[in-house]
Formats: sequence, C-alpha cells, structure tokens
Amino acid sequence: MASPIEGPHRGRPRAPAPDGRRSAAPVRGRGRLPMPVLALLVAVFLTGCAATTGGTAGESSPTAAAPAAVTPTVTAPWAAGAPGNTAAGDGTPSTGAPGAEGTTRSRTGPGAHPDTPAPLGGLGPRTLALIPGDTRQVVVVTGRGRDANRSEAVLYRRTVSGWEAGTAWPARNALNGWTDHHLAGDLRSPIGVFTLSDAGGLLPDPGTLLPYDESPGFSIDGTGFMGEPLAGSFDYVVAIDYNRVPGTSPLDGTRPLGADRGGGIWLHVDHDGPTQGCVSLEEGHMRQLLLALDPGQHPVIVMGDAGSLSR
Repeated sequence: MASPIEGPHRGRPRAPAPDGRRSAAPVRGRGRLPMPVLALLVAVFLTGCAATTGGTAGESSPTAAAPAAVTPTVTAPWAAGAPGNTAAGDGTPSTGAPGAEGTTRSRTGPGAHPDTPAPLGGLGPRTLALIPGDTRQVVVVTGRGRDANRSEAVLYRRTVSGWEAGTAWPARNALNGWTDHHLAGDLRSPIGVFTLSDAGGLLPDPGTLLPYDESPGFSIDGTGFMGEPLAGSFDYVVAIDYNRVPGTSPLDGTRPLGADRGGGIWLHVDHDGPTQGCVSLEEGHMRQLLLALDPGQHPVIVMGDAGSLSR
C-alpha cells in the first residue's frame, strides 16, 4: 500500500539560527498574523506540496487538499488473487518486457508485506493465481502473438524481496502459435501454468537435480517444418506436466486427459524451426536451465502468448 497522506501539521518548526541556536523571536499563539508573515507561510506551504523527493516529472499531481508531497513507490502492482497477496496495489506498473535484467521489489511502506514478493512482470491476476504458493522458480515463456511461433523464456527466482529475473533467452513454440484447449495435431502449444517434475535426454545427465532419464528413446531424425534437421533436438528435455503423470520419464505415454488432448509437451533443444507443441531453447540454455531447476523450489512453467498471460 502506498504511504497515506497525512493531515495538516498544527505548527511549523522554526529554522535554526546560523549559530545553531533557535531564534528568540516570539511566535504568536493567538490573534491574527501580520499580512507579510501570513503571505510567507502560504508561499512555503504551496512550495512543499509541489515538491517530490527522488521522483520524476509527472509522478505526482499536487492539489490544494494535500498538505505534503508523497513520493510514489514505483513497483509492479500487486495483483488481487495472487498467492500470498492480501491487498491490491496502487503503484506504477513496470513497463519492462519479461526477461529484462533486474529485480522487482515488494513495497516497504506502511501496510506493506515485506515477505511477499512482487508479482511477475507481464502476468495478470488470473495467471498469477494459478502459480502455487510454495513455488520459488518460474520459467515464463511469453509468445510474440497468439498465432506466432517465436517467444522468449526467462527463469525467475522468488526471494523475500521480489522475483529476480534471469537473462532472457530466445525460444520457439508450436508452428500455429498458442491455444487454451490443446488437441493432438493442432500444432499449437498449450497455454497455462504447469509443473516441471522430470527431465531426460539422449545425452548423459549434465548434473540436474530433477530426476533424469538418459535413454536412446530420445533419438530423433527427419526434418522439421522449415526443412531443418531434427537430430539432437532431444539431447536434453524437461517434461512439461501437461496431460502426463509427474514422477515418470518424459517418454511415458500415459495421457490422463485422453489421447485426443495431445501430450509429450517438452522443453527441448532448438532445431532452428517451430515445434509441434513443445517449447525449444538453444542447447546451451537448456543445459543452464537443467542445472538451475531444483525440485525443492517447486518449479513451474508459465507459457502462452503475451495477451493471454496478462489476463
């Protein structure tokens, strides 16, 4: 919550004399003040209302009813319904794109909850409400458009002072973009918040804390939609828990929602072309992600086009 605007002060402290002692000039407690003194007090009062400390032009608009200036806290707004939040915010929203380096910090003024991290940039209240309260790692994959197959991935870490964003990585998603109701063969990636429980790949475990299944079953050949070779795409994968059973190999074919709802949605190595439904990252970034993900932090992936994620 922003700091409240306090009411008018009943007196104004007198500035100290040059020798450090207070002036001995008497202050009238009753009766009318001489006109020159009254005019001076009004001028000082109005100047204080218009001033801000450390702000920028346009951050506050002084009014006659406000006796003192309030410097606004510039943070991302708290979203109603977000885990752990109990009040809607009134700060200035962050305008940085997801993935910008830096930290979004929580409020520290009166009424603040310093242990409640500020929400993730770009995510709306409905999306934030789907992130489990014990999650401390979130991979946010933001698509360029509903029908676009290019996107951006950022790993956020939750701390007591806010969500810390890692470096933005270029990513790809399904050929036809995104959908709220994924079906097998629609060539769209599912929108939503999904846990990340299991990993695997054709190559040996690079040292991830996730359960890792090294298997020749991750071999793949052929070409993609752009004619690019697919070999090596599954050298490293992280299973996205959409229509699958967590705690099993990414190769497990169990589909709790039925085969018609698709499955096998993974984070995997980019092959320089759009996917059938997965999200792909460059191989070096996949290795970094595998080394960073910690099941003890209850990691999830939030994925979709920017417009859908802002809901």
